[in-house]
Amino acid sequence: MEDKKKIPSPWIKKGPLKTFLFFLAFSAVVWFFVQFSKQYSEIVEFPINYINVPKDKILLNDSPEILRLRMRDNGINIAFRKLFPQELLLDVSEAVVKDGQLIYNLEQQKASLLTQLNIGYDDITFLQEALKIGFDQRAVKTLAVQPNIELGFAVGYSALEGIKLEPDSVTVSGPGNILDTLEVVSTKNLKINNISRDVKGVVDLDTDQFPKLTFYQQQVGYSLLTDKFTEGKAEIPVELINVPQGTNVTIFPKNVTVFYQVSLSEFEKVKPAQFKVVADFKNAMKTDGYMLAQVVKKPDLVNNVRLNEQQIQFVIKR
Repeated sequence: MEDKKKIPSPWIKKGPLKTFLFFLAFSAVVWFFVQFSKQYSEIVEFPINYINVPKDKILLNDSPEILRLRMRDNGINIAFRKLFPQELLLDVSEAVVKDGQLIYNLEQQKASLLTQLNIGYDDITFLQEALKIGFDQRAVKTLAVQPNIELGFAVGYSALEGIKLEPDSVTVSGPGNILDTLEVVSTKNLKINNISRDVKGVVDLDTDQFPKLTFYQQQVGYSLLTDKFTEGKAEIPVELINVPQGTNVTIFPKNVTVFYQVSLSEFEKVKPAQFKVVADFKNAMKTDGYMLAQVVKKPDLVNNVRLNEQQIQFVIKR
């Protein structure tokens, strides 16, 4: 009978090996947490995002993109911040202009930065007193706002006055050579139909054609007073003007009827004496024997004024 081959025994048995590896890993974990739970003082870099940039300024590309500061914290937090750096928001409106640069004082804004970092006041130290931010100054101009609003009224209704905008002008910044060519900016087209009461709302400015300009606001408010209107009329004498001295002129008709629209609530306030109709002899069509009558005076309460007869016949008496 053949002797069985002897299998050599391993130097380290599996049981002791597993125990050894377990304690090695456990010791490493304990060491890791012990080391990283200690307090460290390290320089940490944070990317910067500038917010609230004044509309009359453009930040230059060479403005600081990283804020480096010394932070005191446990190793785990510091390692995490280095691996996953938090973006810091810097409010440029808090900076001051000095020597052609925006100066953002870090010490004065420390409370704001600490709130973002969620760390104690004494746990960070700035490596510099302030950030110097380069910028270009934009030209600034105020443009009048022109309404592009189409109004359609219900039967018997009309506006008491023109549409009002609030504000009626806006501030714009941008390249001077573009601003020099502009005086007004229009609103976007807006149609309002079947109006029978006061209306108000907001409308966007039409800024699409000005991509290089910055508008300090994108909308304006509008309002329109509306009332029910009725038609009135008044018989008014025609006054002949610019008749040469010594010339005797007879006109016909001597009176014309003025038709007008007026708010129903103010109908009784309109009086014939508030109108004046003239015929200017200087503009007479002598070959045709007539002049054109014109309404040169009317109360502010009325609109859509017209005459029943505009041609005034005349005869020159010798």
